[in-house]
Amino acid sequence: MNQEKIGKFIARCRKEKGLTQQELAEKLGVTDRSVSKWENGRCLPDLSLFNLLCQELGITINELLSGEKINKGHYQEKLEENIVRAIDYSTKRVAKYSYIISLILIIFGLFVAISAIMIFPSESSWGSIYSVLGIIIFIIGIGKMVKSIRWYKRLIIILGIFMMAMGILLFMDYVNVRLNEEAPMFRRITTTTGNVIYYDTLFYDVYRCNFDTEKEYWVITKNSKPSIKELLNYCK
Repeated sequence: MNQEKIGKFIARCRKEKGLTQQELAEKLGVTDRSVSKWENGRCLPDLSLFNLLCQELGITINELLSGEKINKGHYQEKLEENIVRAIDYSTKRVAKYSYIISLILIIFGLFVAISAIMIFPSESSWGSIYSVLGIIIFIIGIGKMVKSIRWYKRLIIILGIFMMAMGILLFMDYVNVRLNEEAPMFRRITTTTGNVIYYDTLFYDVYRCNFDTEKEYWVITKNSKPSIKELLNYCK
């Protein structure tokens, strides 16, 4: 639909009725700024206002959507054209809002995931919970953005991005453990035995020997699932 043409038509019909933008706005229950936007072609009235607007302007909905007065000989032809245009306009509008919502979810999800890592201490399990929640929100946004493609391709994209995002989080966690000697956020088990705190993650083990003493040191090894006896003797 030609928003500019429709806007000029609304303005012309309003003036023919001797109404100001403020008066028309009051009759419709909207602001004069909304009427100004319609007449300038910046947007169209809400669908719920079509019938009332046409009554106030003395026109039909078909004429409103055409942006001009229609003689009887072309009424049916214009009606069919406007139905197609209205469907196309509604489809594009829904797609636009869907894209905006998807973008908001993606940005918000990334914000939650990154904030969780930065705010919560590594010893807290809340950091990993909120970061994974953020990734899930991020993935939902991606899923909405690519919903127009075939389901199996969409599934491959979502799984691929999810695995990549989780891989980045796990790598950042490992780097933090390695450089800053902090407990891994994404750990499965935490065991304290004697002078050792043992952190079991999916891909590696972390030993915090002589914890809370001047002789404290950290060791990172491959996954081994040590016994309690091995833990007791590990830092000796």
